[in-house]
Amino acid sequence: MTDEEMTLVLGGTGKTGRRVAARLAERAVPVRIGSRSADPPFDWERPATWAAALEGAASVYVTYQPDLAVPQARAAIAEFTEAARRAGVRRLVLLSGRGEEEARRCEDVVTGSGLEWTIVRASWFQQNFSESDMLGWVLDGALVVPAGRAPEPYVSADDIADVAVAALTGDDHLGRVWEVTGPRSLTFADVAAEISAATGREITVIEVPVERYSQALIDAGVPPEAAELLTHLFVTVMDGRNAQATDDVRRALGREAGDFADYARAAAASGVWDVPGAGR
Repeated sequence: MTDEEMTLVLGGTGKTGRRVAARLAERAVPVRIGSRSADPPFDWERPATWAAALEGAASVYVTYQPDLAVPQARAAIAEFTEAARRAGVRRLVLLSGRGEEEARRCEDVVTGSGLEWTIVRASWFQQNFSESDMLGWVLDGALVVPAGRAPEPYVSADDIADVAVAALTGDDHLGRVWEVTGPRSLTFADVAAEISAATGREITVIEVPVERYSQALIDAGVPPEAAELLTHLFVTVMDGRNAQATDDVRRALGREAGDFADYARAAAASGVWDVPGAGR
């Protein structure tokens, strides 16, 4: 791809999308943000918005909301991939989920599309604890999780963005599946200990039986659909299938993946975990 060609970044205001868009802009690559609030808007639930967002794009960073694990994801990815092909897009970089069977079916759509492609198959994000619903758990001082979950090698959203940008702007990653993780696996107790050390506050872990977890989330104010999806992800991808870390960040970028401890220190320094009246 050349620097003059435009890249559409779907989810361009989200955890990885905004990082990808910022890195492309730093390289003077023309970027269009794909979101419902953008001009033109992009909405996964309104296919009529896709053509305008795709116009003039040579490459697309594809993230699906809410998650590739939901039943409608494969059909949406298939329809979007065909729309991209008709619009003259040459390259797709898909953010996928590690250990998700539903996500693999979406990957198959992209890899079989006839377009240039790279799959960035990621473990759970470190930033889930500071940039999404889990932030509330940290502020409340307790991670509320299903019992018996296996360790997870949480990956930095910055590493995901760096791999995605490399795939969008260079040819070395074409036809590759990068399974990106952090350098070590952590239990929820490990995560709580790392955040406690970074914040100077005690963060505990509350384990809820798996069969009661979805209802516990709903009782805490999480919308039912979101509670069901979160429970599904916890129960499936944290059953041990993803406990082993990979070295794909190093292989893709030539440097080591960011460690959770470094992320926790940076997040704490940013003030996102500050609680009014609590000492540091």
